[in-house]
Amino acid sequence: LAASDYGLLDENTLEPKPNYWGALLWRQLMGTTVLEAGLPLRSGLHVYAHCQRNVPGGVALLVINTDRDAPHALMLTTPSLRYTLDAAGLLDDRVRLNGRPLLLGPGDELPTIASAATIADTLTFAQATITFLAIPDAGNKACRQVGRIGVDGRTEGPAARASRAAANPLRSRGRAG
Repeated sequence: LAASDYGLLDENTLEPKPNYWGALLWRQLMGTTVLEAGLPLRSGLHVYAHCQRNVPGGVALLVINTDRDAPHALMLTTPSLRYTLDAAGLLDDRVRLNGRPLLLGPGDELPTIASAATIADTLTFAQATITFLAIPDAGNKACRQVGRIGVDGRTEGPAARASRAAANPLRSRGRAG
């Protein structure tokens, strides 16, 4: 294991690589219960929905805009906390969170991972960005019992499936612009 490179830290400087920040946000926001995102598949935009970690009723979304040429938009019917990761270029080693560089502090402390509050509105996702949206007030019934797993080892039962449509905070808006 000492010679392995898992890709999260630079093996020479031990500074976080860009994918470290995505993994950190995933661990902080995305719970283990997977939800139906409720959006049709479309080129360039990928949306994943989970129960929000440690927030009963909360939902966390991961929105990845892989389109290198155009922003995309979604209508969010509930206020959220936004965490957008981007970089000046696709091959850059430095990542920004909501426009601010993510850098280790003195003594290698992690920086504050601050969100940007959004209102219920159309949200635009710039090209080549990764955005996490935390929706603590989603009220999703499937997410009311944080961390509960049934005897069959599955986290989603009939009540969870039935609540998907009622608690879906998204509407697709296609390309922005």
